[in-house]
Amino acid sequence: MNSIAIIGCGPAGLAAAIALHDIGEQVCLFEQFDQPGPVGSGLMLQPTGLEVLARWGLRASVENLGQRIDGMLGRIAPDGKVVLDINYNVLSSHRSNIKSNGNNELYGVAIHRASLFYVLYEAAKERNISILTSTRIASYSQDATKSQTKAMRLFDSNGVMLDDKFDLIVDSSGAQSMIAQRSSLAAGSKTLSYGALWTTVEFNEQHFKSNLLEQRYDKASVMVGVLPCGKLPYKNVELATLFWSIRTDQMAALKSAGLDAWKDSVVQHWPTAHHLLENIEDLEQLTHATYSHHTLKQPFAPGIVFIGDAAHATSPQLGQGANMALLDAYALAQSLKLTKNVDQCGSLYARMRRTHVKLFQAASYTLTPFYQSDSRLLPQLRDTFFEPVSKIPFVRKMVTSLGSGLLTDPIKTIDKIARQKHKRQ
Repeated sequence: MNSIAIIGCGPAGLAAAIALHDIGEQVCLFEQFDQPGPVGSGLMLQPTGLEVLARWGLRASVENLGQRIDGMLGRIAPDGKVVLDINYNVLSSHRSNIKSNGNNELYGVAIHRASLFYVLYEAAKERNISILTSTRIASYSQDATKSQTKAMRLFDSNGVMLDDKFDLIVDSSGAQSMIAQRSSLAAGSKTLSYGALWTTVEFNEQHFKSNLLEQRYDKASVMVGVLPCGKLPYKNVELATLFWSIRTDQMAALKSAGLDAWKDSVVQHWPTAHHLLENIEDLEQLTHATYSHHTLKQPFAPGIVFIGDAAHATSPQLGQGANMALLDAYALAQSLKLTKNVDQCGSLYARMRRTHVKLFQAASYTLTPFYQSDSRLLPQLRDTFFEPVSKIPFVRKMVTSLGSGLLTDPIKTIDKIARQKHKRQ
């Protein structure tokens, strides 16, 4: 049994703790806040992420709180021309390791971050996983005598060394990871000019479809979206996430103009959205999120492995962030289970996830400017060609495979590499 320290108690860290505990490892989570909790609004769990959760026995709990999503629909504002149309049903015959819900249907599940956190946190508590709060980890070191076990040491933000030693460190502390940023593995991080305003509202089923992520666009400088995201634990109110794309340097002007001016802009681009705005009474109810793009040169170093946004961060345009974190946790557990060696698991972990990380990072980086940028040409190309081209069956299936996370079939790849490794042993 290895002793493993996991930095960060978000979805990636909790998922890693669950996955590693379930293969027999001793795990301790470190969280910088006094009380672990979620940050943000709704997110999409694609078929890949749902299958990973199923393997930990958590899919049913997630689906109970989330909202089934069968597709994504994007229209130009205000005329309503469709320029994005993704329906999971075109993949109903998809052959993969995705078991879906037992009847060959594929779909996504939108869920509030608080609800996903609740499911993962409760699963960690049921497993008696140790969680140490109010501890911000800033750096680590490795004892000189590498042959000895438990050679990894952690230091908090004040430079104080923690008493415990570990065999392996898992950094899941997010895109702003202090360890990743200081690492020689860090590649150049690009701060994206566009971010988004997010808020949670009561879902209005009379004016919006409960099984669709819907968006409205005006060129690439305006994007407003509605994502039905289920309900919070112990509450029976259906919710939606409302998001509004905005340049980060325009936030001061938005605040100066005031809430009513922002509401008028939203309604101008999407008239029925006013039904979701009624209970927003203060700009403080909106959360401003900024994004960056980076991918570590390799997601491991001696004694440490990076997962989730600490290893790869980008805009949420493809909706793959949480799914990639779950896949990271699954791949890490599989690699350690097979190698039984903390010195060897990193390279196998990297191999298991290399293809899909490269694909989704590249796709997100390439496609984001079509929806969030100051470009005039790219949205014109989108509005002219995306809709007719996407009607071609092959293209439609490929676009849906990309949006659903099934292009390259990450779980199938991880399992295939695992089987090959097992046969060689």
